[in-house]
This record gives sequence, structure tokens and C-alpha cells, in this order.
Amino acid sequence: MSKLSRRVTLSLAVALVGAALADRTLAGEPSRWIEARKRMVQEVMEMGVRDPRVCAALRATPRHLFVPPERQKLAYFDTPLPIGYGQTITSPFVVAYMTEQLDPQPTDRVLEIGTGSGYQAAVLSHIVEAVYTIEIVEPLGRQAMKRLRRLGYKNVFVKIGDGFAGWPEHAPFDKIIVTCSPEGIPKPLIEQLKDGGRMVIPVGERFQQTLCLVRKKGDRLIKEVLEPTYFVPMTGLAEKLRRIKEDSGFPELVNGGFEETLKGDKPQGWYYVRQASVVESGTAPGGQRYLHMKNEQVGRPAHAFQAVSLDGRKVREIRVSAWVALRGVRLGSSVRTLPQIEVAFFDAKRGPIGSQTLPAGVGTKTWTQRRTRMRVPPNARFGLVAVGMFGSVGEFLVDQVEIRAAGAGRR
Repeated sequence: MSKLSRRVTLSLAVALVGAALADRTLAGEPSRWIEARKRMVQEVMEMGVRDPRVCAALRATPRHLFVPPERQKLAYFDTPLPIGYGQTITSPFVVAYMTEQLDPQPTDRVLEIGTGSGYQAAVLSHIVEAVYTIEIVEPLGRQAMKRLRRLGYKNVFVKIGDGFAGWPEHAPFDKIIVTCSPEGIPKPLIEQLKDGGRMVIPVGERFQQTLCLVRKKGDRLIKEVLEPTYFVPMTGLAEKLRRIKEDSGFPELVNGGFEETLKGDKPQGWYYVRQASVVESGTAPGGQRYLHMKNEQVGRPAHAFQAVSLDGRKVREIRVSAWVALRGVRLGSSVRTLPQIEVAFFDAKRGPIGSQTLPAGVGTKTWTQRRTRMRVPPNARFGLVAVGMFGSVGEFLVDQVEIRAAGAGRR
């Protein structure tokens, strides 16, 4: 079957399944939201999600009603968004990808750890029998309860509490999905997962995490690493049990030379990798490998991200440098779509407080080292490093990305 035929078949399947789900949330909804959601789902499909039930559930779930009013215009872009109390709503692709990896079935009873605004639970509710979801931040949990009730999600049950302990009264669960990151898999969740069940969970340190698929087979756990990722840390008991409790406040970029890979050509330590792969070549400015991004469709992104500790009370300025090369790069809708290394700054509540860029240019260029200095906002607590093209077309090659504190000390 050709790529076009597969796309048409999947789109038809999504439409057919979506028709069965539409009566719950789409009645009387403004067309602009429906069209925005269709575009979002199409992008998710193009990025690799193939399960028509998952895609249909995304089309039937009004994400704009799960974010604060001031963020609604961004609801159908593939990006996480702050929802208050230092928490975020996960990006649409990651929600879809995690849901697909969970392999939800109509008779499943699913436990979710980290309700947030309720969006992930709402998506799952279209596919499974029941969703039991736990939120440790009480105001968020109560808001999610009201929102889900108002929108008619009768098979979602919300509890305020520490998700580390699970929900033993309703165990065992066919599937468990965790949308916050503990350092390791909590033992109570393993105990509450049915034999033969699946769990999707991000584990690791604050800024370096791995999304894992865990299968329970009797007394054994079969753990499969899916990809690097970044979620808000699991709080409560999980926080107390962390071996590495505090970050330094100084940026420490991992694998900026792209020498280490995961699953073949994906760079270790980088996440949300889209239309990008590691290439092995003797022409790499440092080592044997570099990151290669290619986009042929105006408006479509090609990028990789990494979160770093960056405390504006300790670091006043950073030096950013990278080796870059271009092949036939043409402008997209604006200069912001061009190849660049961007550092976005976030405060203690995970709210965005500005960003700065190191542009790579346009056209065709051989390997060149680019450098700049960036001021760090005093209220910054971490940074998000984005390497990529954000709508322009062509090829962008990157190697030896470095971020170092240039001005340190208390302000």
C-alpha cells in the first residue's frame, strides 16, 4: 500500500470512529475550534500516531476547554501549556503517543497519575470503560472534577491525593498512565497493575527523563525504553524519595555533540525530536556525528528540545554556541521560522518569561561556528533549548551545541 493510500485509509477510519464520538462534546461548538482540532489531529497523524481510535478521541475532545482562557488561542498547537500551580497540559502529540502505547481497549479500567486539567483522562474516556485519575494539587483536582462533570465525562473519576500510592480501592487496573515523572517506578503502581497489563511512565531526573512502556508478566516487569522526554516531576512521596533532590541552577546540556543515540538515529537526551536524525559522518565538526533536520513543507517544524536548569538568581548571562550548516533553506511565513537555536526561559510556576535566539541564517552555508550571549531573567528557574526550523524549508545541520554560564553569582 502506498503512503498516500495509507494516509487516506487512516483518515477514513478516524472519520468513521470520530462520528460515533462526536455527540458528547461537539454539539453547537464554533466551527473554528472544530477545524483547528482537525488540523491538530492531522499533524499528530503525520508525526506517526496510527491508531484511529486515538485520533478520533483527540478530534472529539475540546482541548481549548482544558486550558486557561488566555491560552485558548494556543490550544491546538503541538505544545505543552501552563495550567497554573506549576503544572502544564501535555502537548497533543505526546498525549496521543502515550495513549497509543498504552493500547487502551473498550473494557479497560485505567488509572491515571497526574490529572492536571483533565485532558488526558478525557481523551482516554472515549476509548475505555472507566478512567480513575489522581491529582495531588487540590485546586487543580477540584477544577478538573467540575470541568469533566460539566462536559459530560461520566466515566472519569477524580481523586485528590498522592498518586505515588495509586488507588488501591479500585485496583487492579488493566492499564496505568503516569503524566508526571518520578525517579523510579513507584512500587504501589506495579502492585496495582493487572498481570498482563501495561503502564506508560516517564522516569528519571528533573531534566533528563525517559518515557517507558512497562508490561507486567507474572512476577516480572518487562521495561521498554520509548524515547527521551520531559514532564513535571512527581511530587509528594516521590519527591521525598529522590536521591538527587536539587538541581544546581547552572545549565548542563547533555549530548550537545549528538554522539550518543537512542533507537538508532535519535539523539540521547533530546526530546520532541521531529524530522530530525543523527547522521554519522567524517565531516562532523566534532566527533563523528551531527544532527540533521530536513523539512519540505512550509509551516511544518523540524526540531529537538532539551530542558536545562537555569536559575536567574545564580546565572546572569549565558554563552550559547553551535556549529551549523545549511542546505537550500528558504523562508517560511516569517523570520521566526528560520533555523535557529532558541533558549526559552520559565519561572518557578513554569510560566514562559521570554526567549532569545541564535539564528543560523538562510540559503546554503558550509559548517560555521555561531556564538552569542543571552541575558537570563532574574526570575528564571529553568530553560528550554530548542534546536530546529520552525516552518522554513530546507536542511539544517547542527553540531557541538554548548550553553555555559557567563555571569554567575547572586544579583
